[in-house]
Amino acid sequence: IFKFLGAVSVDLGKDRIKPYLPTILTPLYRELNSTYAEQDPTLKNLSQEIIELLKKLVGLEAFSLAFSSVQKQANRKRAMRKKQRALQTVANPDIAARRKLKRHKNKAETRKRKIESLRPTYKAKRPRSHAVKDLAMVE
Repeated sequence: IFKFLGAVSVDLGKDRIKPYLPTILTPLYRELNSTYAEQDPTLKNLSQEIIELLKKLVGLEAFSLAFSSVQKQANRKRAMRKKQRALQTVANPDIAARRKLKRHKNKAETRKRKIESLRPTYKAKRPRSHAVKDLAMVE
């Protein structure tokens, strides 16, 4: 898709690409600023190359305006999600409690895996099964 975006932007040319610049930059910006653990470095390099291509194509000033608008929109969305999560904690404490229990359970499992990888002879205690009682609501 990134290659397609680059090809379309070159094909449209300098004047006709400007209205679509924020739309094209949104996935490229998201890929550049992603913090996923299993991120593909080739995608990051490709998005950087296409951003450089767009910068040369439309000029630095137009590119900077579009890129800053994409950044502002991403930051606004991030802040809105954070605010909604905080409001949900207050509005629905049972959902928040379930999320917290799940997070703590995952953290304990991660800790056990880490210990096992560091000391192969050590075997951490694992739950016997993921039965229906694990899925039950906590009172």
